[in-house]
Amino acid sequence: MGIWQGRSRRKRTGGRLRPIRKKRRFEIGRELQQATVGPGTVKQYRVRGHNVKLRILTTQTINVFDPATKKMQAAKVITVRENPSNPNYVQRNIITKGAILETDVGLVRVRSRPGQDGVLNGVRVSAPATA
Repeated sequence: MGIWQGRSRRKRTGGRLRPIRKKRRFEIGRELQQATVGPGTVKQYRVRGHNVKLRILTTQTINVFDPATKKMQAAKVITVRENPSNPNYVQRNIITKGAILETDVGLVRVRSRPGQDGVLNGVRVSAPATA
């Protein structure tokens, strides 16, 4: 069964909503592809309006902003330390927005969306985040 991003058939209360139309092609969603730590690969995919989005599949580098010095620098990603979206992502080294990465310059919080932007940006954090 495919992923569908159309209107739900149920109300928030659980009651039934009458369908106003059938499913449309523009309501189709895409399969999930996670960004992981590894040799860098980026995938292009077409979106509505014949536009193009970039999706990171694997990456080894991140653009790090240091708030103390107000400078950007590239850093090598070592591993995923913490991921608030799913604790299982830490074991699998999956990178999402908000994940804490261990890099060669210290701990970095991811501020971009690697599945949508095609680039990995982050901000250096001074102390390890606790959940």
